[in-house]
Amino acid sequence: MEPEIYRQMGLTDEEFDRIKEILGREPNYVEVGMFAVMWSEHCGYKSSRPVLKLFPTKAPWVLQGPGENAGIVDIGDGQAVVFKIESHNHPSAIEPFQGAATGVGGIVRDIFAMGARPIAVLDSLRFGPLDDPRTRYLMGGVVGGIAFYGNCLGLPTVGGEVYFEPSYAGNPLVNAMAVGLIEQKNIRRGTAAGVGNAVMLIGARTGRDGIHGATFASEELSEASEERRPSVQVGDPFREKLLIEACLEIINEDLVIGMQDMGAAGITSSSCEMAARAGTGMEIDIALVPRREEGMTPYEVMLSESQERMLLVPKKGAEERIRAICRRWGLEAVIIGRVTGDGLMRIMENGRVVAEVPARALTDQCPVYERERRRPAYLDEVRQRDLRRLPQPEDYGQVLLGLLAAPNLASKEWVYRQYDYMVRTDTVAGPGGDAAILRVKGTSKGLALTVDGNGRYCYLDPERGGAIAVAEAARNLACVGARPLAITDCLNFGNPEKPEVAWQFYQAVMGMSRACEVLQTPVTGGNVSFYNETESGAIYPTPVVGMVGLLPDIEKRCGMGFRREGDLLIMVGETYPEIGGSEYLATFHGLVAGEPPALDLEREKAVQALVREAIAAGLVTAAHDCAEGGLAVALAESALAGGLGAEVELASDLRPDYLLFSESQSRILLAVAPEAGDRVLDLAREKGLPVTVIGRCGGHSLAVRINGRTLFNLSLEEMGKQWRESIPVLMAR
Repeated sequence: MEPEIYRQMGLTDEEFDRIKEILGREPNYVEVGMFAVMWSEHCGYKSSRPVLKLFPTKAPWVLQGPGENAGIVDIGDGQAVVFKIESHNHPSAIEPFQGAATGVGGIVRDIFAMGARPIAVLDSLRFGPLDDPRTRYLMGGVVGGIAFYGNCLGLPTVGGEVYFEPSYAGNPLVNAMAVGLIEQKNIRRGTAAGVGNAVMLIGARTGRDGIHGATFASEELSEASEERRPSVQVGDPFREKLLIEACLEIINEDLVIGMQDMGAAGITSSSCEMAARAGTGMEIDIALVPRREEGMTPYEVMLSESQERMLLVPKKGAEERIRAICRRWGLEAVIIGRVTGDGLMRIMENGRVVAEVPARALTDQCPVYERERRRPAYLDEVRQRDLRRLPQPEDYGQVLLGLLAAPNLASKEWVYRQYDYMVRTDTVAGPGGDAAILRVKGTSKGLALTVDGNGRYCYLDPERGGAIAVAEAARNLACVGARPLAITDCLNFGNPEKPEVAWQFYQAVMGMSRACEVLQTPVTGGNVSFYNETESGAIYPTPVVGMVGLLPDIEKRCGMGFRREGDLLIMVGETYPEIGGSEYLATFHGLVAGEPPALDLEREKAVQALVREAIAAGLVTAAHDCAEGGLAVALAESALAGGLGAEVELASDLRPDYLLFSESQSRILLAVAPEAGDRVLDLAREKGLPVTVIGRCGGHSLAVRINGRTLFNLSLEEMGKQWRESIPVLMAR
């Protein structure tokens, strides 16, 4: 085979030689295509696999860790929550609507492939500056695609985050998370066990969309990427809804041994992964695969990433019942092959062998690379910048208004009002708070869900930034009263073949692992997305954490809004002179520099435990994480959320801008009834935590004094106007 052919598919000369060695012969065109997609970075994790072993993955409540379609954790009473996050970055960069829509469709299939009913979607999005027309086009398409697919499925999109930075201008990030509920007895895994068992394909017909989508996701974007538009799949959420119901009915009747979503690499990945997990083989006749286009070659059928398709291995004798269920839901269900005992993937066309390779050669024998790592030179410049000499603001009220209007901090209502986040009637707290809350019907329990990440912190210190992403996600759950259970992560980075990117990746995973160990949030799975860069450079290293937590009693949940006149405002934690990587520094001084805030994980753990205990005891009327924008923004957000102002009196030797806008970690703002104040203070002191009464709730404005000097007194109306209207005005340009 000519080198140009396999190189165009993404294989190196060394990898092609390795394939020949495994097979003992030269592969044919179909086989090369199968190896190319399965050995791509997107499917094979060949640059990340050694580093991902650093993650803690086990805990008594973890029922399924990495290696399956989705992770599963025990929530008691024989129930479990199934969840996972994945990226659809490259497709969304060239076709934002369908790229985002099919990202939602794919992650939802991973949930019901495990036997769970999907109950919610969350998203984490990154774009370039909003004053750029292309950014507005991309954002409009991505949000529209998520809304279209989720709303049509009848799934609430209950939470997420949206950030804007120049580094994402040419390469947006679209990370979608899905969550499902399951009775533990119904858990299914993607295995192809039982020699002689049928292999069935159910769902949509196969077309030419998405061919080599996995390879496309494993290369840098360039001007030529626009020509890859046909690689983006096209989604049909109405068919997916039918597929969900059919698959769950099949599982409830205990008709299948294993089930797998056809995602990246289509039939190739689903079949070889199911066979490799079971130690079996599979024989498939692609002439039996229903198609919506004529003249498709074996290569196209095996690599198509057409959406809304599932591969099933039914129990013997269950084939006709599965067909009947699918017919009732308006879906095709066909037998396309059988499970074999020889460990080979044998692909036929009308009885003629068109490919034959060991299943584990496509999965377990994917090459693994220990990439060279080198600390980036830019860190010496940006981290050593002396921030103490920056001029102090003349008008702190205008600074706060400006921060509330900054796209990273402004209300994201423009985004989430396009989502139906109340459908299914299980949403107790939707978008806009620290974490979403869903009720578990028939019980007193609630699930708390959040996604979190900070690329700016990771750009300045990927190890600390990775740890903060985990800590802040757990802190968000603590603010609603939930105990974190586990995380799923989407690790978005540049080209791992560049030593600086490989170093960033390793450091970020190290930081995340450290935080997961201390906070007891094992990693149950996720996704690595490399090659997120264009000719202008790489994105900020952006690990995104999706976290699930449990509320034993949903009636004891907490919100972030101030709602009761006279409540005390208590700050748990301490503010330090840390404005490196802050929104204040970027927005008002035009700098991304310095060191991100320090993180003491033991203190973080204690702060979260205190807040959960106080909420469970009914002592807290509002709780809100102090994060981007610092204390001033946290106060404003809680005031706006509850429609009630506050008077705040601070005493400190810190510069006022540091005190108000520092993003020091492990801080939570509490509103507490006056009669409960002493008990909260005593609980904090018992745990050795710094705690301060800083003011009271009341009125229709936010007034802040420092050492007796009034810095600002802003009405809720003027703060709300800046906060709510910023993004709609920018998007309307």
